[in-house]
Amino acid sequence: MKNKIKPYLISLLVIFLIFIIFYPKIKHLLSGSNENSNKSNNGGSQTLNVDAMVIKPQILVEQINSSGTLLPDEQVDLSFETSGKIVDINFTEGARVRKGQLLAKINDSHLQAQLLKLQAQKKLAEEREFRQKSLLSHDAISQESYDQAVTELQALHADIMLLEARIAETELRAPFDGIIGLRYVSEGSFANPNSKIARLVKNDPLKIEFSIPERYSGQVQSGFLIKFFLDGLADTLSARVYAIEPAVNINTRTILVRANYSNSNNKIVAGRFVSVQLELSKINDAIAIPTEALIPEMEGDRVFVYRDGVAHSIVVSTGLRTEDKIQITEGLKPGDTLITTGILQLRQTMTVVIDNLF
Repeated sequence: MKNKIKPYLISLLVIFLIFIIFYPKIKHLLSGSNENSNKSNNGGSQTLNVDAMVIKPQILVEQINSSGTLLPDEQVDLSFETSGKIVDINFTEGARVRKGQLLAKINDSHLQAQLLKLQAQKKLAEEREFRQKSLLSHDAISQESYDQAVTELQALHADIMLLEARIAETELRAPFDGIIGLRYVSEGSFANPNSKIARLVKNDPLKIEFSIPERYSGQVQSGFLIKFFLDGLADTLSARVYAIEPAVNINTRTILVRANYSNSNNKIVAGRFVSVQLELSKINDAIAIPTEALIPEMEGDRVFVYRDGVAHSIVVSTGLRTEDKIQITEGLKPGDTLITTGILQLRQTMTVVIDNLF
């Protein structure tokens, strides 16, 4: 009897295990059939809540935003051309100086003594040349004797010019108008050509240096008007491009540009960071939409518009692009209601409800 019951128990156990294994799939099929049944009972319609906007003509501006640095028109670290002890400093730190103004002086007493000696020798040489010339006119001396006197005079003149140049090297003069900075030496200290005396800066005008992407190289030319902004300054300032680097930087794929800003009151100092804005083109009556409302496809760009309670897919042509908007040249007209949210869930003729209309 026991031997007869055993096969039945094994069969029941196998059936039970098969049921456990395939139960999830059976449940899924049953639930799917129920959903399909519900959809069929509801007529297969779906409703999506969206936001939308009414198309209106607007101003569309294509612009480049960049960052740059304010550079002085001229800047130089002042130093002497020769070595020696500083005997005089003739400038005040932070003061405005004029081109050619004597700023500092190195001891040149030994050079001045040599100059006096040469000037005395030159005077004697000039008198000798005058006498020799008079004697030559009466054939009292040879032409060779006169030429020798002239040569001696010319040699002294050259020596004097050389000495005057060496004396000029002991004088530190301003190479251009500007504001002199802090000095780094004192009277009595020894200076050489490597010694930095002070820095001279010309802040009027200022240069604005910034970069633009290479694709805009043909649109930005000399004379182009730019706007720039400074932290702590509410005003929007303007400058004009005066120079453009003739080659693209192969590392950044950008072009270096410089503009001039008239800083006549010296209100702004060089070295500051600036935000630069370039307006490339402007369309006054553009039909523009948010970039997220555009659907790029292989067949062309599409958008969804709201008509009679349902969504309609429309093929459009695009034009100017900005950071957050894109111009529509064909496919939309003023007054159309553009759907701006739920784009990925939308289907042709799907029923939609507008929550927010802008």
